[in-house]
Amino acid sequence: MPKYLIGVSALSSQVTHMDIVTITLIAFGLAMDAMAVSVTSGIAIKRVKINNALKIALFFGGFQAFMPIVGWLAGLSLVGFISGVDHWMAFGLLSFIGGKMIFDSPKIESHKEESKPLTLYVLLVLSVATSIDALAVGLSFAFLKISIAAPVIIIGTVTFLFSLMGVFAGAKLGHLFENKIEIVGGFVLIGIGIKILVEHLI
Repeated sequence: MPKYLIGVSALSSQVTHMDIVTITLIAFGLAMDAMAVSVTSGIAIKRVKINNALKIALFFGGFQAFMPIVGWLAGLSLVGFISGVDHWMAFGLLSFIGGKMIFDSPKIESHKEESKPLTLYVLLVLSVATSIDALAVGLSFAFLKISIAAPVIIIGTVTFLFSLMGVFAGAKLGHLFENKIEIVGGFVLIGIGIKILVEHLI
């Protein structure tokens, strides 16, 4: 079998407990956090160049892809202890993350004047801050015994694209919708948590 077919087959076999659509929706929910911050970065930069937008998107997308791996590896050591309540843990984590995003959404605008988004220090801090939720999602993937490869690729790619769009949107549209994006992402993650719980209980 050609190598590329082996790769496709391996990737498809990794998503056995959660379909691609659900993983993509989770990626959208997580990306809203980074996108909201990207919008505020675009507002702060004002005259955005493509290399500036790519720099921010690469940091956010890269950390958003890396953090689920950390959470997943940590979760593997706990799976044996919580196998009977893994779906409740996933529901709790996703609901907590979603609720936190909704609760924190009004705070985004209050911090935008303080940001200098292109310095290395600020980019690192913002990247870690926006990807902590992804670490918790990686933990829930381990509880549900989902291979991490496909989710990492999808989450990182979606976050990169959303962050890239967010920077330009912030420069063009100002503060019209950055906190609303965060609210949408929060509700998406809560909805997915409910879906996982219902699927395991039925």
